[in-house]
Amino acid sequence: MRRTQRYRHVIETPAHGKWELAGYEATLPISEKSNPITRELDKADPAQIVQLLKECDAEIFQEEEEALPHYKRLYSESVLQTMVHIIREVQEVLKDPDNTLIVLSGGGTSGRLAFLIAGSFNKLLKGLGQQPRYTYIIAGGDRSLVMSQEALEDRALLGVQELRKVCEGKRKVVFLGISCGLSAPFVAGQLDFCMNNLEVFLPVLVGFNPVSMARSDAIEGWHSTFRQVAERMQTLQESHKAFVLNPAVGPEAITGSSRLKGGSAAKVLLETLLLAVHRVGPQDTEPSHKRLLETLRTYERAHQVTYAQSKKIAALVQQAGTSLQKKACVYMVGWHTLGILAVMDGAECIPTFGAGSSDVRGILLGDPSEMLKKEAEQVQVQGPQFAFSQEEFGKLILPSLTELDTVLFLFTLDDDLTEVEKLVVQVKEKTPHVQALSHATVGQYLPASLKKLFPSIMSITWPILFLEYEGNFLQKFQWELSTKWILNTVSTGAHVLKGKILHNHAVDLRISNSKLFWRAVSILQRLTGQSQDRCLEGLLQAIYEPETPSDALRRAEISQHIAVATEKNQVVPTALLCLLRSCSVQEAKARLDASPSLRAALESSLNAPGRKRAADASDAKAGVCKGLGLVGKSL
Repeated sequence: MRRTQRYRHVIETPAHGKWELAGYEATLPISEKSNPITRELDKADPAQIVQLLKECDAEIFQEEEEALPHYKRLYSESVLQTMVHIIREVQEVLKDPDNTLIVLSGGGTSGRLAFLIAGSFNKLLKGLGQQPRYTYIIAGGDRSLVMSQEALEDRALLGVQELRKVCEGKRKVVFLGISCGLSAPFVAGQLDFCMNNLEVFLPVLVGFNPVSMARSDAIEGWHSTFRQVAERMQTLQESHKAFVLNPAVGPEAITGSSRLKGGSAAKVLLETLLLAVHRVGPQDTEPSHKRLLETLRTYERAHQVTYAQSKKIAALVQQAGTSLQKKACVYMVGWHTLGILAVMDGAECIPTFGAGSSDVRGILLGDPSEMLKKEAEQVQVQGPQFAFSQEEFGKLILPSLTELDTVLFLFTLDDDLTEVEKLVVQVKEKTPHVQALSHATVGQYLPASLKKLFPSIMSITWPILFLEYEGNFLQKFQWELSTKWILNTVSTGAHVLKGKILHNHAVDLRISNSKLFWRAVSILQRLTGQSQDRCLEGLLQAIYEPETPSDALRRAEISQHIAVATEKNQVVPTALLCLLRSCSVQEAKARLDASPSLRAALESSLNAPGRKRAADASDAKAGVCKGLGLVGKSL
């Protein structure tokens, strides 16, 4: 493995995986491949679940392998050099602070991260006595920060409209478009618009597939594919007029679920980049690989510190899984940015696992953002997800708690611990299943009165970072990333235990945009071994039941199918049973209803007597998917 001696790995990264071999699931981009590490995730106990997700997250920091030079990685020289070029260009743009803007944009998880990061760096600038220069765009507007609206990610023209709106009157704009799979039409439209107006825009694409694996199917209502946009950017990168920042970080623990590793890697990459842009001190006038590596290694250490809590994380996974199995709820109650991360995680469970809106709830306390409060009030009818004071928590959250619910508190020792203690006491009157995650720096201690309230507490103490002013923010970013990893592991693990995962596929995903539609088709093919046409027919039957899809309906735009599918439950499991059993939609639904879990129903059909189980391995996948064009068509 190619390593710089001065910057040895902080953590033990996994051996280079089968996914890096040229023939592994060759028709799929990295972000949609199944990760060999988690192939048997559905059979894992809580401790094993934590270990498997730990190994997947460690792949973010894996270095380029000389024997497998297929993909550039986070620490690759070419990636670091691209970051240096971007930093220099952004610093040049910001020399005219009154007429410049930095825009971060994305859909779903990427858009929520854009919101979080933009807010953090505006706060950093304020501390330097400068005006805010960051803003964000999320597909679907601010409401998408607190609820899932994936269909709007398919609208390239909407992306352009939103970008025009926020940039009006600015002479120079740095645009950071985040699309983990190089697939979101919303972002593709914005990048295309930037390249058509280079006198104003410096466009940067952030994602985790090679450009050759960018989505290449036609975008509905648009003139280009994402791959064409990315290839054009790659050409412009030679003259530093546009940049593509796309290290490979490996497939997701849950196939295609970029809320996990993709989201974490985007946070690491963007915060490292932007901290370098604003680094203060006379010795820091020129960006360097060395300083970038120092920051990246700090995030790598955060992985080590976080997963040192694996036993306690596993206990929380077990408790959260028990709550979901008993049809109760998991509440994640956090202060400030930790609460925002909790809201993000809860919102993402709905499309990922086909979860109900009340299954996993993120609750935000003490947030200063009036925008978030406004959006929270508009969606409050879906359930109490927000409380901005102790009084609101008592009014909106406490009445709905039951003794079967699990409640996880998320706070730092800089928060109002008196308020935390009062809320914990109130919650314990409703449920005994109360746990906590707290972050502190060396020299800070959890009050004994608060500590004794929890049967289990993950108390993580971080070393003080002796850096310049921005070190305070890097510490905060570590806490956020650590919290994200833990929340992702808990919510994913709980759904594994509930039986929502088959191998490492989220088979009950909600089909709410074109990417998820084609992922559903791919899942059906992987598990049945049947043709694309047959799987597509089975999916449409499950979507439109009790009607039989007409020829005209089969030829309709994908968006029409998505609009119907989004409102239905268990579409993919129903289609899968229909294909495996050659049965009607009604019979498939009856089998699902009669089974103790979704996974149990699917396993019994996969293992039915006389049926040869479809292989899930890469060689079988290559044979099944050869000629599908799903990379070019969908993913």
